[in-house]
Amino acid sequence: MRPVIGLTSYAEPARWAAWHCPTALLPLAYAEQVVAAGGIPVLLPPVTGITAAVGRLDGIVLTGGGDIEPAAYGAGAHPLTNRVSQQRDRAELEVLAAGLAGGLPVLGICRGMQVLNVARGGTLHQHLPDVPGLNGLAGHIPPPGTYGSHSVRIAPGSSLAKILGPAGGAVPGDQTVPTSHHQAIDRLGDGLTATAWAADGVIEAVELGMVSPGQHPFVIAVQWHPEVGDDPSLFRALIAAAQTGSNSRDPSPAPAG
Repeated sequence: MRPVIGLTSYAEPARWAAWHCPTALLPLAYAEQVVAAGGIPVLLPPVTGITAAVGRLDGIVLTGGGDIEPAAYGAGAHPLTNRVSQQRDRAELEVLAAGLAGGLPVLGICRGMQVLNVARGGTLHQHLPDVPGLNGLAGHIPPPGTYGSHSVRIAPGSSLAKILGPAGGAVPGDQTVPTSHHQAIDRLGDGLTATAWAADGVIEAVELGMVSPGQHPFVIAVQWHPEVGDDPSLFRALIAAAQTGSNSRDPSPAPAG
């Protein structure tokens, strides 16, 4: 059965045809990657009660987007912290908690990694250019509406290395990834292990150890944007993890290849 994957989504004003109104939306690349990997994507809008859908899912992707409300991790707002949505923060934190409690695999992407870190009591750098000692920030913060690229070093033997590298978890050299973010993890949350770093030391991936009974072992998050990259390995790994104990009702087979 093809696993059903919930994709958290934005609540933004959008314009199409003659319409201009508040919209639940998400870049199509996320859904396309899930389909290509053999899953069925469903959007989870940031609305009250959305956690009731978690029991019908087989996996979750916490997607990219605007900044998290700094009060959620005990900080005041930086002047350049933007596109904050407390409604989305609340919905995604609740979806994440329900997913972990329900034993679902979770993949966090960009903002999604930051949500995971904040949920575990961690904090964020609100604007990387203001962090002393960090260099090479052009790769993290490309021009608006574009993706930059930079290399990441992946911890040998980590789950991420086993997904992105050959058998045994030995990733050959640095990996080049597509990226667009001005915030990043500061203090790691409880139970999280950093498993990838940019050349300037910015944490680029984390994995959650087993912190609660019934938790799925696949809880991985990356700061970059694999949905627009050339390597589908993370989505394939999520679908493979979701197929263990799948709740899916769809009897049709996953597409070949």
